[in-house]
Amino acid sequence: MRRTRSLLTAVALAAAGFLAAGPPAAAADADLVRNGGFEAGLDGWSCSGGSGATVTAPVHGGSSALKATPAGQDNARCSQSVTVKPDSTYTLGAWVQGAYVYLGASGTGTTDVSAWTQSPGAFKQLTTTFRTGPSTTSVTVHTHGWYGQPAHVTDDVTLVGPDPGGPGQPRPPAAPTGLTASAASSSSVLLSWTAVPGATSYTVHRDGAAPLPVTAASATVTGLAASTAYTFRVGAVNAAGESPLSAPVSATTTGGGGGGGGGLPAHALVGYLHTSFANGSGYVRMADVPASWDVINLAFGEPTSVTSGDIRFRLCPVAECPNVESPAEFKAAVKAKQAAGKKVLISIGGQNGQVQLPTTAARDTFVSSVGRIIDEYGLDGLDIDFEGHSLSLATGDTDFRAPTTPGIVNLISAVKSLKTRYGPGFVLTMAPETFFVQLGYQFYGSGPWGGQDPRAGAYLPVIHALRDDLTLLHVQDYNSGPIMGLDNQYHSMGGADFHIAMTDMLLTGFPVAGNTARAFPALRPEQVAIGLPATTNAGNGHTSPAEVTKALNCLTKKTDCGTYQTHGTWPGLRGLMTWSINWDQFGGREFSRNFDAYYGRTA
Repeated sequence: MRRTRSLLTAVALAAAGFLAAGPPAAAADADLVRNGGFEAGLDGWSCSGGSGATVTAPVHGGSSALKATPAGQDNARCSQSVTVKPDSTYTLGAWVQGAYVYLGASGTGTTDVSAWTQSPGAFKQLTTTFRTGPSTTSVTVHTHGWYGQPAHVTDDVTLVGPDPGGPGQPRPPAAPTGLTASAASSSSVLLSWTAVPGATSYTVHRDGAAPLPVTAASATVTGLAASTAYTFRVGAVNAAGESPLSAPVSATTTGGGGGGGGGLPAHALVGYLHTSFANGSGYVRMADVPASWDVINLAFGEPTSVTSGDIRFRLCPVAECPNVESPAEFKAAVKAKQAAGKKVLISIGGQNGQVQLPTTAARDTFVSSVGRIIDEYGLDGLDIDFEGHSLSLATGDTDFRAPTTPGIVNLISAVKSLKTRYGPGFVLTMAPETFFVQLGYQFYGSGPWGGQDPRAGAYLPVIHALRDDLTLLHVQDYNSGPIMGLDNQYHSMGGADFHIAMTDMLLTGFPVAGNTARAFPALRPEQVAIGLPATTNAGNGHTSPAEVTKALNCLTKKTDCGTYQTHGTWPGLRGLMTWSINWDQFGGREFSRNFDAYYGRTA
């Protein structure tokens, strides 16, 4: 009842004319809001309950806006303290989109004010005017939604009035000039610009990606897609906030592969082969794997103990798999597949193969034992399928760019050693669960104050450190709970929407745990495949062929997208992964036939 009376009171205030625009700004007035266009993420803003995040669509101006989502008793209030001049008139304004969106100022020293709109649809401008009290030197400007209402968007917040000026009251620096782009490679571009007096740092803005903070007047932007045009702007930052953005500059990356393991087709199909066990789907001999499969991951190499690092691999025992081939026949079949252009990898881990490398001794044993398997069977590389409790972040390990957890550091070192041993042709793939990757958008490790699941986002430092060596990342979009996407909505497995939202995160990049200063950079589209179960028997979250087709259409053609709006179009998306080749055979090859039909392949 209390909320109903408050809402009615707001309606009465609107009818009484409290939402009228204030007087125009005087010539000497200034806009005092820091980062009012949200081009620098949430810099300068604080949102209750983590309810706010920056988005790239919809926006009113620039490339970003604030999207805030009420939940429970939280009305998604985002605020900023602004230094003002006593006994002065100010006009507060913003452009908003959504139902029951409020804009206001408190601590004015006179009468606190607010404006609101109850009509969803196109962006609407809210304005209100107030006068500061004789001793008021700061006010809080804020925007919020209403209980039980959907997310709302706010952009271009301004507070125009007399500049308080004076010592200790700095203004944001001037916009950078002279921005140039050079030295483009297939995955990076070098930017440089003229240093701005008074700037302590800079932010690089690229299309819909999270802003990149840098300290010098140059930056190498990495994680870009090959043969793709990008537009960049730069802002200068000091204690008072960010400057207006520079004039844009465009650059196009070169063509190229990268990541190792060349020779894959432009659109590849990846499958796991139950090589060491039977589970009801039937044993498939290597020689009988259909030609549809471009990458064959042998499941699984497993450790002698969780922390030993000693990985062993064997063919399925005859008692479990009566039709299993001999080791000699298996090795000959591997060579025949490779001669046909296929890649055959050893997959380490799986549901039952927990692998932890807490010591350098375990690291070195991992390298030597995996190397022996690769050499014995003449394999093309390694698939990392660490699940369960294999990867976990130590307390205080909060930055994916510089991990300190021994198990994470040792795994990265081990894989780099294998890459060095086998050279540029070494194929490296990873199959993490969504909990270890996309959940990192909300939570990372045990969190800054502890108490969170330390496995949340734990694959991110591994992917990031190995991104230049990574051939394919195929996150398991199955056996997953609902995951929040870049639209700040939860998405559930089983339909095209889940695969679109989860893949968009990998190809766009995202702030880790909501920290825009620690953004996970986008992967190149040729490094990404979508992981799905082949049949309803194979795992929770089976997606019908029609929904798989919709997901591919949206990501590669921007059609059939439904309600989710991607941040780009990626015709170079590498393809699909499935658990498993055996289950696909069991299901009449529905999964692989749909993939072949989509890309016009014959197999």
